[in-house]
Amino acid sequence: MKLLGRQIERDQSGSVRLVPEEPEDIWHAYNLILKGDQLTAVTTRGVKSESATGSVSTNRVRLKLTVSIEDVFFDSYACALRINGRVVAENPHVSIGQYHTLDLELNQPFTLAKPEWDVISLQRVSDACDIARQADAAAVTMHEGLAVICLMTQHMTVVRQRIEVAIPRKSRGSTTNYDKGLQRFYEQVYEAIKRHIDFSVVKVVILGSPGFVREQFFAYMMAQAAKAEDRAIIENKAKFLLVHTSSGHKGALEEVMRDPQIRVRLADTKSAVEARAIDGFYQMLNSNPDRAFYGYDDVAKAAENGAIGTLMVTDELFRAADVPTRKKYIRLVEDSKASNAEVLVFSSMHVSGEQLNQLSGVAAILNFPLLIESDDECE
Repeated sequence: MKLLGRQIERDQSGSVRLVPEEPEDIWHAYNLILKGDQLTAVTTRGVKSESATGSVSTNRVRLKLTVSIEDVFFDSYACALRINGRVVAENPHVSIGQYHTLDLELNQPFTLAKPEWDVISLQRVSDACDIARQADAAAVTMHEGLAVICLMTQHMTVVRQRIEVAIPRKSRGSTTNYDKGLQRFYEQVYEAIKRHIDFSVVKVVILGSPGFVREQFFAYMMAQAAKAEDRAIIENKAKFLLVHTSSGHKGALEEVMRDPQIRVRLADTKSAVEARAIDGFYQMLNSNPDRAFYGYDDVAKAAENGAIGTLMVTDELFRAADVPTRKKYIRLVEDSKASNAEVLVFSSMHVSGEQLNQLSGVAAILNFPLLIESDDECE
């Protein structure tokens, strides 16, 4: 994401002008744009015109519109963002108050104005415009007949392709049909890896499966690469890391991220930091539950006592349509930072974020044990 301009007033109202340059930037925009904000962008609209003879024609006109946002829709597979709202600025072709839908596109500048820019939104802008971030990991989870190819950026785990191939069962005395089906499956996975993984950016490719499927596929892929003199695969052989998973589904990445080998290889990525934090929370919950809290009420009480060492919260909570709900989580983050706690905002598009959502979306590891009496106990 490129920052073209920023104008924030003392009361925290104001606007920023941004240009999304990569698909992940659309995800950042989705987290920034909320109901009630105003978005200005170039768009096209069908405009009716009447000739002198009375005939009416409709032409697509390119124009700049400002809308007050009412609905935001994000397509995670296509990384596309659609914003619907009412026009709030005068335009010769569109009357104020009319509805219009804006499609946010790559390399298309837009201006976002908010009545209040909170700390989470400002941090999101800083993260989005950080040129150091990269989609530096990829993962292929598979079992016979199923493979899922994912790209793991700092903020998202994006499924690039899901491959399903029917493989006939082995018949007694003959494996011809089974071998042909398996060959067809491996070929499709190999082509998908070449199509979706940029080895000039990716540091490691996790290849996970139950049984020996990963080893068999890896041997097939290297043999095909040698036969076709595919240097992109051959020269990056060392980037492939073969690990055991219980299945070939995307959910298997949860167990993959707990593997010590993976953590070493991904030590400098945000996804590994999140995985270590959530794993540390579960370990603390088992060994010392008075230092592992989850749920807003308990975590907020821990923050009041200055006990939080690490606060984990998902970005979904900051997209809440209810303003008071959104503000109470922002206040929780600010209070935790004020007591020098480490604050991690988990992406709901990551496996670790999905885990945290199962714990209500907010959890904390405390610096010291804290006993909180419930209302029932007080009575």
